[in-house]
Amino acid sequence: MERKILVVDDVPKNIQVVANILKNEGYKINVATKGQTVFENIQTNHFDLILLDIMMPEMNGYDVCKKLKENPKTKDIPIIFLTARSDIESITKGFNLGGVDYITKPFNASELVARIKTHITVQEQKEELIKKNQQLEELTATKEKIFTIIGHDLKGAFSGIIGLGRMLKNYFSEHTKEENEEYLGLLTQTAETGFSLLQNLLQWSRSQTGAINFDPEKLDVSAILSETLSLFHLATQKKELRIKIEIDNNIFVFADKNMIITVFRNLISNAIKFTPQKGSIAIQVIEQSDAIEFRIIDSGVGIKPEKIDQLFKIKSTFSTLGTAGEQGTGIGLILSYEFIQKNNGKIWVESELGKGTSFIFTLPKGN
Repeated sequence: MERKILVVDDVPKNIQVVANILKNEGYKINVATKGQTVFENIQTNHFDLILLDIMMPEMNGYDVCKKLKENPKTKDIPIIFLTARSDIESITKGFNLGGVDYITKPFNASELVARIKTHITVQEQKEELIKKNQQLEELTATKEKIFTIIGHDLKGAFSGIIGLGRMLKNYFSEHTKEENEEYLGLLTQTAETGFSLLQNLLQWSRSQTGAINFDPEKLDVSAILSETLSLFHLATQKKELRIKIEIDNNIFVFADKNMIITVFRNLISNAIKFTPQKGSIAIQVIEQSDAIEFRIIDSGVGIKPEKIDQLFKIKSTFSTLGTAGEQGTGIGLILSYEFIQKNNGKIWVESELGKGTSFIFTLPKGN
């Protein structure tokens, strides 16, 4: 990366000497002959370091430094004073105002270059540390969000299982056969919800730590869909949903099988959750020139426009009950987004309130 230095001096000859030395070292140079020009330069440029003379007309170097350090946008730019003033008082004042170094004229070219390299290296390390701290903060926030999901939704699922189990144990003989079958159905549904959430959390955790395998291969889409849909036989039967699959023969993708099954499982489960009793779901597979496009279309409640952009973001996951009270967290959509990206695909959402939602994604063709 080419580093940019601003050289500030009211004597053009001094600027030329410094600029020639630094250009030979591979630095990009901007120049300013007075203090006010410095602020005009920083409006349109980012500088990695400023070489600043002190004795200048109108605004001296001390005033320029003070003003730069008071500005949040420029306060972190390293400033080296390059001046003929060598008294202790001047040097001390330069450091007190925020300068990182002080070089007196006439200067040694090798020393100037060495000092500049040192301070730019320090600045690079500082920027890298800031970047890593930001990543750590984001990771911490993500973990806190995941723990919140675990604490809320797994606790809810297991509380439901325990509650229904105790009721059946204590009052089984007092209920009719139909009532017991209904409670057993609720128990099964609650257990499946908890298990699905646990699967997603474990897979997401493994993907974040790099522990999940990525093994793309040529996959038969029809076989993958059949395998996935078999998981939802009872759920679709209970809500009396019609599922229509539109796919040509011999459609193949190049992707990781476990990841793609996870994507289908989450998106189909989501469609079932938000489709009302006796509604319909369409799964369309469309062959394009360079990819296979999938559309999972439900006739459900739809999504508010302002929430669509939040669907794949861990910081803004939200839980919405399904049309039959089904629970969820949104973690499945985040996992699907990451797995689609991992497999060189794209995913997006189209939705209209009261009419339904389409989750659309692409995968590379398996030629």
